[in-house]
Amino acid sequence: MKCDYYSTQYTVYSKQNTVKKEEVEMNLKKLIRDVPDFPKQGIIFKDITPLLGDAKGFKASINNMAKKYKDKHIDKIVSMEARGFIFGSALAMKLNCGFVPLRKKGKLPYKTIKEEYQLEYGTDVIEIHEDAIKPNDQVLIVDDVLATGGTAKAVCSLIEKLGGKIVGICFLIELSFLNPYDKLKGYEITSLIKY
Repeated sequence: MKCDYYSTQYTVYSKQNTVKKEEVEMNLKKLIRDVPDFPKQGIIFKDITPLLGDAKGFKASINNMAKKYKDKHIDKIVSMEARGFIFGSALAMKLNCGFVPLRKKGKLPYKTIKEEYQLEYGTDVIEIHEDAIKPNDQVLIVDDVLATGGTAKAVCSLIEKLGGKIVGICFLIELSFLNPYDKLKGYEITSLIKY
């Protein structure tokens, strides 16, 4: 039976059957390109630009992310620069909610709060406008890749400082071999593609 792997409802051409989530993941993986030794020797970079350039693949990614959260009454989607903005803003339109960009230090124009977090070598800082999240806002965090979980944990901290309630954290890709759940215990995590 031929499957429509871009389906937003995991359906096949026969209405009596459904495509398993694993099949959707497998076929979306075909749109992810491996780039060896980028950004440095020994790393295989997961390049999402072929997926973004494929209209059906990009649409399927957003629709499949939206499926899980469509009844969760999300008030705001928070995303990190830069690729997180692509998925977060598209998903915010799909879920009819607000979008909040998090930026690196010094990039946001209004009053901010910040969070420092650990990188593989050194630290970094992300900021959010102090009025971007209202107390008890239902917040979904969206990004392109979940690696070690350090950035996502910093984002959770910022949202909670502002009184937001984190409904979930959603990613296109999860690098499971880096054990990201160690830093994100207690949060509901969704990813479309796992490596």
